[in-house]
Amino acid sequence: MRGKWDVLEEYFGYRSFRPGQEALVDGLLAGREVFGLMPTGAGKSLCYQVPALAMDGVTLVVSPLISLMKDQVASLIQSGVRAAYLNSSLTARQYQLALERAGQGQYKIIYVAPERLLTEGFQRLAGRLAISLVAVDEAHCVSQWGQDFRPSYLKIRQFVEGLPHRPPVGAFTATATAQVRRDVVQLLGLRDPVVQCTGFDRPNLFFQVEKPADKDSALLAHLREAEGQSGIVYCATRKTVEEVCLSLNAAGFSAVRYHAGLSDEERRRNQEDFLYDRASVMVATNAFGMGIDKSNVSFVIHYNMPKNMEGYYQEAGRAGRDGSPAKCILLYSGQDVVTNRFLIRTGSEENEELDEEQRERVRRLDEERLKKMTFYCFTSDCLRAYILRYFGETAPDHCGNCGNCLTNFEEQDVTEAAAAILACVRACGQRYGRKTIAAVLLGGEKGKRNETARRHSLDELPQFGSLSGLQEHTVYEIMRFLEEQGLLAVSPGEYPLLQLTPQSARVLQKGERVRMKLPKEQEAPQRRRSRKAVEIPDTQRPELFSRLRALRSRLAARQGVPAYVVLTDRALREIAALMPRSEDELLAVNGMGRAKLEKYGRDFLSVVQEYREETGKNS
Repeated sequence: MRGKWDVLEEYFGYRSFRPGQEALVDGLLAGREVFGLMPTGAGKSLCYQVPALAMDGVTLVVSPLISLMKDQVASLIQSGVRAAYLNSSLTARQYQLALERAGQGQYKIIYVAPERLLTEGFQRLAGRLAISLVAVDEAHCVSQWGQDFRPSYLKIRQFVEGLPHRPPVGAFTATATAQVRRDVVQLLGLRDPVVQCTGFDRPNLFFQVEKPADKDSALLAHLREAEGQSGIVYCATRKTVEEVCLSLNAAGFSAVRYHAGLSDEERRRNQEDFLYDRASVMVATNAFGMGIDKSNVSFVIHYNMPKNMEGYYQEAGRAGRDGSPAKCILLYSGQDVVTNRFLIRTGSEENEELDEEQRERVRRLDEERLKKMTFYCFTSDCLRAYILRYFGETAPDHCGNCGNCLTNFEEQDVTEAAAAILACVRACGQRYGRKTIAAVLLGGEKGKRNETARRHSLDELPQFGSLSGLQEHTVYEIMRFLEEQGLLAVSPGEYPLLQLTPQSARVLQKGERVRMKLPKEQEAPQRRRSRKAVEIPDTQRPELFSRLRALRSRLAARQGVPAYVVLTDRALREIAALMPRSEDELLAVNGMGRAKLEKYGRDFLSVVQEYREETGKNS
């Protein structure tokens, strides 16, 4: 067995572990089972890759998506590791050849889709291999309480327990609530695991929610701010992806699209254009991204609100993976809720892996998660704190690096408005949704324009026009706040109706005061502030940094890999700052392992030396 420090430095170019990594590595090296819960970009893969290379035998990594496997294997090969993947992207001949090479011991790490584990060919291979470790990536997929439940993950325990000698199992995920964590341990059959939860916080990410009247204009404004940078725009549907991508191309941005309705060839080509920096913006549904380790993504913009906080945080977490400041912007509209309800209903119906009972349970859980996601879009509290508390962590009330913390809020007494809303819901028989209730309360033009209110004579209620002095968006914000506080409920189903709760009586009958934070200025200059908050600092030597990036692009093209696989932007900044003269000094750069030093070291040192001579910095 090799030492963990030797492996870490030689293959990955690091001299120290990040928080939480070492305990998981030590656990696996000691033969213990482990469960690692670490945010996107925190280095989960290293926790099983280091033990895999330190121990004798072969490591199997169970992974759910083809793109994740390809990206991981490409990075490992660049680091000098013999690795391969087994999934449906291979032809029958390629798959058979990979099985043969694996059986001959040519691979140290093998990535495999969960659906392949119990197939006859893979079972024969597994019976011959000396398997030292089974790592389960995206382990939350095993739980029905998780946002990406995959029944195929339930086969993993059967596979492990059917091996001639049971190896230790490591489970890893970036997003898991307390219930999902319990399911991971139980359903994978983890035996007394070492558990490491490093916390979900990503301090380098700036979070902001906007409710623009025109999403396209807001999106273009953000992209102009980030000109020259790489980013992802997530959309809820394929149709929206098409429309947004066309709009961005017409505006002069190099954008490509990605969704499940495209051909395999176009998805592959567009993904590579983005990974290789030939296109600066990827417009995509959530079909894109899991396992994409592109380190220089400086923004993730959600054109639509996602269905749940788990999905949002995982997608937003694809920004700033190298630790550089990055921004995560969500553009909300009420139609997003309607679209997500439709997607939840149709998604559960189309999932053939689920039986009817599982479908209904998944639908109910998805509805509840959608409600929590909507609350995020309306909270006036710190956005980072909301996210962290959702995942069960304690968090300060103020982070100073989100849109809400940079907006001037003040706590206001909204008891009168809250009581009017609750009384209107009661007077309407709890038979209407937010739009109609808001129209009744606002009265006047808005009330008369609402066909439902007019047809059912709701304009004759005493509550009609009682909140006419408020802005429409303020009425909606107070409604959402009442829901979040449990004073108001929304019925499940295709047409959600506002309903009273037992707690409603605290306001309606007992006169309990209701206070909430509202922005002092609705025309908040938060975009100007956020621009400063997420500005990515440039190196002190921009010319050298630019030359290093150009060299990296040439090297990547020669190797046929994305540029970040050669070295991350962060590593290039270190080289520009340190201006190393020798290979030993270059090895001090994080991410420069010995395999990469042998491949690229002389080229990078040559660029640095040339810059020294030109600028007179040789002394």
